[in-house]
Amino acid sequence: MSEEQMQPLVSVVVPSYNEERYIRAFLENILGQDYPPGRLEVFIIDGMSSDGTREIIGEYSLRHPEIRLLLNEKRFVPFALNLGIRQAKGEVIVRMDAHSGYPANYISVLVKYLFELGADNVGGVWITKPANETPKAGAIAVALSSAFGVGDSLYRLGVKEIRKVDTVPFGCFRKTVFDRIGLFDEELLRNQDDEFNARIIENGGEIWLIPEVAISYYARSSVSSLCKMFFQYAYFKPLVNRKLKKPATIRQFIPPLFVLYLLLGWTTVFIAPALFCLYLAGAGIYLLADLFFTLRSTLDERKGYLLFYLPWIFFLQHLAYGTGYLAGIVNFVMVNKKQTTIINSR
Repeated sequence: MSEEQMQPLVSVVVPSYNEERYIRAFLENILGQDYPPGRLEVFIIDGMSSDGTREIIGEYSLRHPEIRLLLNEKRFVPFALNLGIRQAKGEVIVRMDAHSGYPANYISVLVKYLFELGADNVGGVWITKPANETPKAGAIAVALSSAFGVGDSLYRLGVKEIRKVDTVPFGCFRKTVFDRIGLFDEELLRNQDDEFNARIIENGGEIWLIPEVAISYYARSSVSSLCKMFFQYAYFKPLVNRKLKKPATIRQFIPPLFVLYLLLGWTTVFIAPALFCLYLAGAGIYLLADLFFTLRSTLDERKGYLLFYLPWIFFLQHLAYGTGYLAGIVNFVMVNKKQTTIINSR
């Protein structure tokens, strides 16, 4: 048996929806991976795209039989993931995203560390890139790489050494983990990966972040789409917490508390002037922190336009996340809502 034949069969699972702009480059990226082609199968699970995504995938599948198109009539990401996993024959499941770019050794390095570390899931770090060349898009990408914008999310901020973490982007999994703890939760149209990774850890598994693997992630192109993304991520957090019977992280509570502070704090003007002064002082501290991180990012990136864009992008990020979280508490905790129909779109 050749060395290539000894490599585990890998099943790549890729949810897609209206990715006409990116899907061709992604498929070329997959075909350019240094993992043995005969040990790779690729499932693109399309959520009924209305652009040319499916046609492009069809073209590639005719020339490359390892690429298969599956239709996800339920459209949302967890249904796509589970559909692909059920079809997969591989010993390893690699989840990928068509909206990102990967190094040629992406699959081979992750598979190597998956077995060397005895892990259930491994993943790389995100290098956030702007969607286009405009200053606003550049500022959005910087905000998504800032600790002030995204908290202590290590895969966004980067690490220097391999380390155990609570989540990674996308992920490279042993297929046996799905047999052991189940598939992705289809009630979670967002944050299904956070909940699944929390289940891995609860069941004694390990997740590792591999810094030598860098994923190029293309940020949202507009502030409105960025805010929609943050709102949706946060909206499902209370449902994740309810399912896990505990918060996934403590940092997720800071934005909703900040929104409550803004909404309710001003009423102290009718109660006591001293309390209102404290409220203003707190708002001032936030403003100073916003300006501090803006200035630091501006100096690090050497891009003057960040001074204009970052302060209000940071604020809108926090506002969108906090508002989404509070809406999720109302729907999933207070009203005990079971499902939602928020569209997962860019």
